[in-house]
Parts: sequence; structure tokens; C-alpha cells
Amino acid sequence: MTTAAPAWTLLAVDDEPNILAALRRVFRTTGWRILTAGNAEAALALLAAEPVNAVLSDMRMPGMDGARLLEQVSLRWPRTARLLLTGQADLASTITAINHGRLHRYIAKPWNDDELVLTLRQVAERQQLEADKEALERLTQQQNDALKALNAGLEARVALRTEELAAANGRLKRNYLTSIKAFTALIELRGKAQVGHARQVASLAQRIAQAMAVDAEVARNLPIAALLHDIGHIGLSDAVLARPVGRLGPQDLQRYQLHPVLGEQALLASDDMQGVAPLIRAHHERWDGKGFPDGLRGAAIPLGARILAVADAFEDLRGGRMDGRALDATEACHAVLAGRGSQFDPAVVDAFVGLFAAGPDEPASPTMRLPTADLRAGHVLAQDFVSPEGVLLLSAGHSLTDELIGRIDAFARRHGLPLTFAVQSPREAAQ
Repeated sequence: MTTAAPAWTLLAVDDEPNILAALRRVFRTTGWRILTAGNAEAALALLAAEPVNAVLSDMRMPGMDGARLLEQVSLRWPRTARLLLTGQADLASTITAINHGRLHRYIAKPWNDDELVLTLRQVAERQQLEADKEALERLTQQQNDALKALNAGLEARVALRTEELAAANGRLKRNYLTSIKAFTALIELRGKAQVGHARQVASLAQRIAQAMAVDAEVARNLPIAALLHDIGHIGLSDAVLARPVGRLGPQDLQRYQLHPVLGEQALLASDDMQGVAPLIRAHHERWDGKGFPDGLRGAAIPLGARILAVADAFEDLRGGRMDGRALDATEACHAVLAGRGSQFDPAVVDAFVGLFAAGPDEPASPTMRLPTADLRAGHVLAQDFVSPEGVLLLSAGHSLTDELIGRIDAFARRHGLPLTFAVQSPREAAQ
């Protein structure tokens, strides 16, 4: 149930009862509420007791005159309209009152009834317009405040959701890389000499790429290509994989030289791998054009494949994959350097040699090596955790939790392994 708005209220003030009666008759048909007072003191008491929209006062009254009464009204109830009934003799005082801002209108005696009603209607309409304007401004302000609050809440929710999506994306990326590493490790189990080879190639290739400041696309695709560069080995026989490349017969060598093509074909259906597959196909191409499978030369070989070729060759030499004799790091580095400008891109070799001078196996950032008992939630693995059988258990970059540390400890006790882990604090890992 709604409450009707109070009627517009006019207070008429005059010391002559017949004038007040005449004013009541004039405003009888307006629907307004008409209050009367015989002097200024009574008018002020009425104003203090109830709301009044307008005061129509005679100028000449005993005690406080109309001008002084309306001055009090302007000070105490400034929103109440003030009108003065005045004769010709009071014109000077009326003008002074107007100039001091105490009056909205003055009405000369004797008045015209219609003009008087019209004047008061205009006052009422103006007040209604002002009230509507203030109500609209309040509504607008409320809506603006509500919109600001909504925007602030929306921005906070967007920021939180963005943070959650970034964290989820990071987890997906880490899980993606871990899955690829695990898949690679399973493939490498076919030949014990190859265990860990792909991860070592990926680590070295990334360091070379960083030293060369490659663009974002190469930096994104190269680690994946390095991990999967020998995926084509899955199509080779155990006999081929068991022999060093330099000891393969013509037919077996021909089959071996197909593995980059097989690797590219294995990734054909994956949309995410279309930047990776060409690097895998070309990682055995040579700078001088004498490589396989396509005989590409120089800059026609994708940059990522040129970097991968150096990293792969270095790790093959260290693992004895080329001729059965495993070289130490210095010997393998010299062998790579000997291929500068013929087998390998000179710029890539120069970047590689720069890394080798600083120690190719040095970690990229400070690490701590801790036993299982000293691991804490928040530590980040700085190196892959691989089982004695060569199976990847946890990938570098994995953030440890209390539950995961418990599983690692159970694994160590079950297998009787005194494990230690290279880890970084979360702050160091983020740098």
C-alpha cells in the first residue's frame, strides 16, 4: 500500500482576519492546503511544527513586519518559497528585501485573484521541477555508485579469474611438458644408451637459444622439438638402435635416416605440433647441404633445427652414439667446433662454445641439493627426477607439495634409495 504525497501547503500571514478569509476563498479551488497566521510569531511557530511549501505574508504587521518574517524564513527554511503582499507605500522596503535575496516574488495590493493564483501555481510548479531534478540527480548518483561498485567487483573478479586462468595455463603447460618428457623417456627405454638423451638435448638447446636471443616462436617450439626429436626411433628395429650410427650397414643406415621423416609424420594430426614438426624433420640437415632427409643448406634450414643439430650432436658424442666411444665434455665440444661452417651453423656453434666456456652443465639459477627429509612444500625441482631405470618421475620446474613429498619419501624407502634433489625456492624459480 502506497502513501499519498502531502498536499502542497501555503501559509498566509496577515494581521487582518478579513484578508486571511479572502485569501482562503481565492485558493479554495486549487486543492492546496491553506494555513493562516495572524502575526509573524504565530507563523514561525507553524513553520517549526510542520512542513510548508510557501509563505505569503503581508508587509505591514504589528511587531515583526513581513520583510523581517521572510528574512527569518529564508535563514531557517531556505527551501520554502517567500512572497510578499505590499502596497505602493512599501515599495522601497520591498525592493530592498528583493535585493537581499529574501523574496521570490512580491505581489502588489490590491491583487488580482487570477494573477495571484497563477503566481502561486508557477511557484508550486518550479518547486516540483526542482524536486524532480533533485530526485533524478539522487537516482543518477545512486546508479553511478552502484555501477562503480559493480565495476570494481567485476574488475576484481576479472583479475581473480585472469590469475586463476594464468595458474591453470601454467599447470597445463607444465603437465604438457611433463607428459612429453615421460613419453620420450618410455621411448628411450628401448635403448639404454639413449636414456635421458632427449632431456639433455632439450636443456642444452634452450640454453643456446637463450644465448642467441631467438624470437618467441622458436623459443616456444624448440624445447618440444628437442624432447621429441627422436620420436621417429619408434619405427626402427632394436638392432638398429643398439648399434652406433657409424657402424650401421647401408640398409640399416638408410632406415635410420628415415627417422626425422617418421617423426614429422607422427605429429601430422596434432595442431599444436605444426611449428615443431619441421624442426624434427630438419635436425639432421647440415649447413653445407650434405645432411638428410632433404639436403637443405644454410639458412634454408630452420633456425630451431640448426640449434637442435648442435645440441643433439654434442649429446650423441658424449653418449657414444656416433662410433661407440663416449667422449668427455671437452672432447665433444672440440668435435662440434670442428664442424663449424660445414656441419653446423657458425652462429649456433659460437653461441654453444660461449656456453661451454662457462660450463655446459651449470644450472641456470642457484639451487640447493637436499635429501628427501629436507624437502619442503613450495620447493621447485631444478632437475628432472628420473628412476634408476631411466623413467621420468617428475619434471624440472615441478612445484612440490606436502602430499607429493610424502610420495617421494615412500618411493625412496620402498626402493632403498638415498635420494637427493636439486631444488630452488619459489622466488628463485620465478626469476
